[in-house]
Amino acid sequence: MKIAGFGVEEWLNVHEREAKYDLAQSTITSFSMDEIKKLTQADIYNQLNEQKMNYGWIEGSPTFKKEVSKMYQNVAPDNILQTNGATGANLLAIYSLIEPGDHVISVYPSYQQLYDIPRSLGAEVSFWKLREDKNWYPDIEELKKLIRPNTKMICINNANNPTGTILDRKFLEQVVEVAKSVGAYILVDEVYLPFDDSVDFAPIVDLYDKGISTNSLSKTYSMPGIRVGWTATNSQLADIFRKYRDYTMICSGVFSDQMACLVLENKDKVLDRNKKIVLDNLAYFKDWVQKTDKISCVFPNGLSTSFVKLETKKSSLEFCKDLLKDTGVLLVPGEAFDTPGYARLGYCAPHETLTKGLEVLGDYLQAN
Repeated sequence: MKIAGFGVEEWLNVHEREAKYDLAQSTITSFSMDEIKKLTQADIYNQLNEQKMNYGWIEGSPTFKKEVSKMYQNVAPDNILQTNGATGANLLAIYSLIEPGDHVISVYPSYQQLYDIPRSLGAEVSFWKLREDKNWYPDIEELKKLIRPNTKMICINNANNPTGTILDRKFLEQVVEVAKSVGAYILVDEVYLPFDDSVDFAPIVDLYDKGISTNSLSKTYSMPGIRVGWTATNSQLADIFRKYRDYTMICSGVFSDQMACLVLENKDKVLDRNKKIVLDNLAYFKDWVQKTDKISCVFPNGLSTSFVKLETKKSSLEFCKDLLKDTGVLLVPGEAFDTPGYARLGYCAPHETLTKGLEVLGDYLQAN
């Protein structure tokens, strides 16, 4: 099996430890253990002391499954499968369903898993392109032209990484009708939850029986360190995934499951904290962009990631390399998403990091 290098991960793997001002990440400011302990008022360490360090619950504990199922309208806890982050969930779904000769449609640009894993398995992939002149929204008529009798799956990142685009309920219902015409699955990576109350967001599993929702606690819930994600599907797909899951992982681990349950049981407190971070930082970021030359952005609707357009003499890759070397500010160049001329800027870093990083970035843009 041959597969392309994972652009965004290769970039971060090499450079993220060099950053003084990390504006590349799309996680809302990660929790420290002390902060999550204080927020939840849980006796974390004594609970952990009582845990046997065995394999624990293979598919995720009953508490985990129950709490995740509450995020959806009609998904039974038994149809929730714990995975190693959303990357594990996406891999599981694609690995379980895609075969050589299948046709897959993927939103593009997007999280690279959603098109390069199908390619590596022998599927033909067509790109359903996001258009900057349409505020990074795709065209449903283009999807109708791309669909084929052998289209096995439509892959979407909602909200989109890197652009922050949100496909609302009404639009997704149109996508479902196109998928139904050929019996295709729809896989949606839903790790970014919008905090803009005007957005009518809906998980795909609530809209379509062949919908596959993948998610994790890494982005919206600020706990990437525990590496816990999941798939949410109908019972038939859950049984298919179980078989393939046995080949990709055993369990997430006792500690990770414990922390996942703690976050989920205190979801309202976590989301209240993160909504304030997102909306306060977004307001600051918008104001900074509007005052700064050589940069523009189609602003996201209350998410943790944005895609900025750079007006520099250098390529965006060269600019981001030199920016990091000269100032310590880290962005992800658009080349990591096959979209030169742009950069992913995660504005939900700690506020001090954001404000200083943007100040330094603004000065560097003017000089370059």
